[in-house]
Parts: sequence; C-alpha cells; structure tokens
Amino acid sequence: MKITEWLGENNQLGVDIWERKYRYNNESFDQWIERVSGGNTDIADIIRQRKFLFGGRILANRGLEKDGRKISLSNCYVIAPPEDNIESIFECAKKLARTYSYGGGCGVDISKLSPQGAKVNNAAKETSGAVSFMDLYSMVTGLIGQNGRRGALMISLSCEHPDLEEFINIKSDLNRVTKANISIRITDKFMAAVKLRKPFTLTFTRQETGETIAKEIDAYTFFHKICEMNWDYAEPGMLFWDRINNWNLLSCDDEFEYAGTNPCAEEPLPAGGSCLLGSINLSEFVTENKLFDFESFKDCVSKAVIALNEVLDEGLPLHPLKEQRQSVYDWRQIGLGIFGLADMLIKMEITYGSAEAVELCDMIGHVMANEALKTSALLSKEHGSYPKYSQKAVEQSAFYSKNALGDTRNLVESFGLHNSQLLTIAPTGSLSTMLGVSGGIEPIFANYYTRKTESLKGHDEYYKVYTPIVKKYMLAHDIKDDKDLPKFFTTAQDLNYQNRIEMQSIWQKHIDASISSTVNVPQNFTVEQVENLYMLAWEKGLKGVTIFRDGCKRAGILTTSSTKQDISTEEASQKLSRGMIIRADDNCVGRKRTLYTGCGTLHCEAFFDPDTGELLETYFSKGGTGGCNNFMIGLSRMVSLAARGGIDIYSIVDQLRSSGTCPSYAVRTATKHDTSKGSSCPVAIGNALMEMYKEVQEDIGDGEDTSTAIIAKTSSPKKVTLKTVTFKCPECGEPVNFEGGCMTCPNCGWTKCD
Repeated sequence: MKITEWLGENNQLGVDIWERKYRYNNESFDQWIERVSGGNTDIADIIRQRKFLFGGRILANRGLEKDGRKISLSNCYVIAPPEDNIESIFECAKKLARTYSYGGGCGVDISKLSPQGAKVNNAAKETSGAVSFMDLYSMVTGLIGQNGRRGALMISLSCEHPDLEEFINIKSDLNRVTKANISIRITDKFMAAVKLRKPFTLTFTRQETGETIAKEIDAYTFFHKICEMNWDYAEPGMLFWDRINNWNLLSCDDEFEYAGTNPCAEEPLPAGGSCLLGSINLSEFVTENKLFDFESFKDCVSKAVIALNEVLDEGLPLHPLKEQRQSVYDWRQIGLGIFGLADMLIKMEITYGSAEAVELCDMIGHVMANEALKTSALLSKEHGSYPKYSQKAVEQSAFYSKNALGDTRNLVESFGLHNSQLLTIAPTGSLSTMLGVSGGIEPIFANYYTRKTESLKGHDEYYKVYTPIVKKYMLAHDIKDDKDLPKFFTTAQDLNYQNRIEMQSIWQKHIDASISSTVNVPQNFTVEQVENLYMLAWEKGLKGVTIFRDGCKRAGILTTSSTKQDISTEEASQKLSRGMIIRADDNCVGRKRTLYTGCGTLHCEAFFDPDTGELLETYFSKGGTGGCNNFMIGLSRMVSLAARGGIDIYSIVDQLRSSGTCPSYAVRTATKHDTSKGSSCPVAIGNALMEMYKEVQEDIGDGEDTSTAIIAKTSSPKKVTLKTVTFKCPECGEPVNFEGGCMTCPNCGWTKCD
C-alpha cells in the first residue's frame, strides 16, 4: 500500500502532514506501519483500515530508541506540585526543563505555594505570592521549546487560594506567562456559592509557620470576573475538580491523588503521571445501511487497549524522570479516545446535538467503556494487575458501577485490572486533518474554508475548499451550493451551545479521564451567556470545558481596538491574502525609542497603519559604540517583512523575546544599571515595539489626532485597511480553527497542541 492509497489520491495535505510529522528517514508507508505497530499485525490492520491511530508522539517516535534517540512516547506529564519553599520551586523548573527536552508537555499546580504577603524568614520578609513564580515556569517552557517541539505547559490554581484574583487577571497582561495555559480548580462548594450568590472564603495555611491567610469574597463577583476574562482572552479555563476526583476508577482509592492535568486538560494525572494516547476513528464504523457496526467497534477497542499497553511497556525506560517511570509503572494509565464523531453522524444522517445523536453516543460510549475494562481485565489475567491495584476501591467507584456490565464484572472480580485509567478524548488536530475527518467529539468546524490561487490573469483568485465529508456528500447528491445541504450538516458556527454541552456530557459518562473540547461561540456572545454556559457545564457533570469566542483577544492576540465591534462582510473580505506583502502608506504613524544595550545605544523606529494601528515597518540602527549595525539593519528588514506579510506584532515580539540572554547585556546591567528592559538586543527591541504599538492603539482608541506623529515615507503608497479578528497560521498565514482544545490550520495542517 502507498500513502496516497491510505489517505486518498487527492489528499495532498494529509500526505504533507504524514511526511512532515510522522515519517522517519524516508521510510515507505509499509515500513512506517511496521515501525508504528511494533510488529503487531492486528494493529497494523486497523491502522491500514483507518480505524485507529496512536497519538502523534507514538506515530513519530516509536522504535527510534534503537537509533539512540531519547524521545518520550507520551504526549504529556504532570509534574509534582512544588512545595512551599524556594528549593522545591526551582526543582520543579528543573523537572519541566528535562521533560521538555524529551518532547513532553507538562502540567503543574501551584496551589501549595504561599499567597502574596505571607511571612517568611528571609530578606524579603513577605512572599511575592504563588502567581509570581508562573513567569519562571513560562520562561522555562519558552527556553526549552526553541529547538524541535515547542514546550507546552498548563498551570493550575485552586479556587480557594487567596491569590485567586491575581491568577484570574494575569492573562490580561499580554507580556506575562506567554508560554502557558492556565486553569482554575473549581470546587462544587464554590459553584454552589455562585449559584446562591453567597460569600466564599479563600484560605491558605502555611505548614512551616502555621500562619493562616483568609479572605472573604463574593463568589458570584469572582465567577463573573473569570467569565469576563474568558470572554476576552479564552482563559482561564475551568477544571471542575470534584467531578474529576469523583468520576474515575480510583475515586475510592485512598492511596491515589490527582496532582494536576496535562496542558490540554483531557488527562488528570498523579504526580509523575503521563498520558499515552490513541484514538478510534468512528467514521469508519458506519455500514452501507447507515448503521453503526458495534461488533467491529468492540474488536477495535480491544485491539487498541492491547496496543497501548504494549507501547506503555516499551516506553517505560524513555520517560525523562525517575518519578515519572515509577508513576507509570505503579498506575499504568493509558488514554484511548475517539475522533471522526461528526463525520459518523453525517454518514448516518443524524444531526449533531439532537436527541438521536445523544442516544447513539450514549450507546457507543457505554460499549467502549465496558470493552476497555474487559480487555484490561484479560490483560491482568495474563500479566497481572497494576502494582497499586485495589479491588475494593475499583468496585466501589461510581464510574465502574455505571460502565461495567455483568461479564466484565466477573472478569474484574477474578483477575483485577491491568490499567488504572483507560479512556480519554484528546485533541486530534494533526491526526484528523491528515485523515480528512472531524476531530475528537467536535462538530465539523465549517462546511468550507477559503483558499487562494494565483491565476494566469495576473491577480489572486479565491475558491471554496469544502470539508472532505461535505465535498463527498455534495458530489454524491449533485449539490452545487453548501446552502442546499440538509440540516444534519451542523457546524460549530451554528450549533446551539446547550446541545454542544449535552454531547460532551453524555460522552463524559463513559470516560474515566476527561475530554479536551472546545465550545465555539459567536463574537456577539455575551459575558452573561458565558456564565450560563459554564454553569450548565458544571450541572451536566463535565470535568472541564474550553470556550472560544470568535474575535476574542486570544484570537489574534492580533486584534485592534475594533475587536468588540461587529465586522462587516466588506471588512472581512479585506483580509490579507496568503503570500501578499503590504506596502506602507505615506501616512504612517511613527514612534521612536532610544535603547541602551550591552553594546551601547540602539535606535529603534516603528511605523504603524493610521487606521488599524498594525505594525508595518521598522528601522533599527546601532550607535557609534560597538555592536554590529549590519545585523540590526537585517533584523529590521525581516521584522518589517513579517509585519507587512500579515504576521501580527504579538507573534513577532514573542519570537524576539525568545532569543535568550546576551552576556554583554548582563555585564552592563550589573555595572552601569542603565540598560533598557530585556536581556539582549532582540528582547529589548521586542519590548520597545510592544510599548509603541500600545501607544498607537490607545491613540486610535481615544480618537486623538495623531497627525503630529506622522513621519513621511518613500515607499509606494498602498493604504492598509486590514482589520482581522482571526488567528493566522504561523506557517502559511491562513486563518486557523480552534477546536478540540487546540488550534488547527485547515490549509497546511499546522497545529498547536499535539
């Protein structure tokens, strides 16, 4: 079999993803299958049938340890929460760095750290607070992620911590904690106080001194702040911690404790725990009669559980830290999930979110859970239970009681379980895009997206690229316009959020870990509606949920002062085309800064569009003392090209700030104490550009006359009217979708999560 046969003759995007992400050393497709399956013919078969795929880390790296590669097969880990002392805090940073170096993402909870103002017996006298150390962990993530796979980090905090308000607000400062997602551990007690509009006490007791810090808050006011920040920045997320603790196989095991979640939040894990992922493609189980093939599905679930256990054993020596190897050995957690749900429903002509869809998903989920438990029990018969297994604890768990049927219970009673955690629904951005199906439990994002082609007529032309399942249906039924599609073609853009929550809730009944999932809501969605959505998610038993509002500040960290306004069709059509380079207008708004660096003075000029405030051009030049002026000229030209090519200033500044530390900069800081904010010339430039950008944005927002700041330019005029509210792919410049807990580009396959 060739890769084009597997992915489809016209699926060049899928081929590109496979070659770029998963193929090793020019291996053939059959060689890749042999490596990835570990020689297991059953697994090789279901991969060839497109019914199952391992997580991306396994697809890319399984078997490479034979070549001396030190790469984890696990996507992510949870680091032991740092204790309330400086040694443990920095030891945690060390563990993060080592884990990133092996390709794993991390989750870390900081709830054990003292709140701001707590008394300490050192020079500071009082602590700077738990939140202050988030910058350290974010910085480590950025540093280690510069080569190879970018680091991924989730930082969480208990809703009972006195630093809660600072934690909520930290993402409003776009210069802080740029390399981490953040989530709040929300308790039932807190949500009940919100619902009843009652006060809630934040409290922390230091073990070292016995000092207790308490603060009474209005629960609803804080909940509103969380929702407002989520409306604006899509963070912080909410982890419904009591549901996480109470709905799993270990909920009654006194020896077990969750330490946090992985970056995409679908895997709550103990300290040192890792997520080993694989997903079943539901769209391949629909028969010609538009029925779901349960027998074939059960067989696939069983084979997939066996396969993930094989990878777990192979990967045991490849975990970066001793505590990770021990945790994986003790608890043997795997994460089998699904994708292609929306495609399955369309093939069966069932509307996503309907009562019929919910009923069907309930049946599939129950079969999946029971079969996974049965297979784990049979593996336990052959290889033994996981070392920490407690039969009494498992049998008392509510999840087990709900999902294990009679024959499975008999097997578990006789042989125990080989795994303490079995099921999760992870982001499948790259996998689903490669196969051309929907991700996770998400509805299809849209019926089509727009792609540009350069015509022979000398101008760009745009055409619709239909989602594969949409295209196939339109061809089969001779439909010319997607407006004529039947109603069961429901997209994320038009789905009622209540139906969306209902779908996730029914799957969560049968998933012992959690679900990485996104509720996409329109730009005019209100903060009050966000509140209602989160309240409904809690009431329906979700373990967590991500809300992404179209046009929020995270959607571009690229948006202008017009973000909260409705964008007209005319304005939307003015988006920057792929490959287009804007020429700066004569009437640019200019700003200047003189910076003091390790090599002397550095002159920095920036020019912005007067209508949108977007960066267009930069000039950097060194003063007369030291440094390489040619380098600065080259850097300014590249920054200008990126800006006029449609890359937003936040992405540009993010790259500049990731350039590291310069020794001469540190020396001057220590001796002359006059260096500009930063640790090297690129970092200082990035900080200066952001300051100037914010000044211009404020001027535009306040309606002030900026004519006095205008600096004439000589380039050919072309007025920029670009107003965008979408995040653009850093690889191809096209808009991306936010679904399944991650960003995915439908044009080139880039993802930010897996």
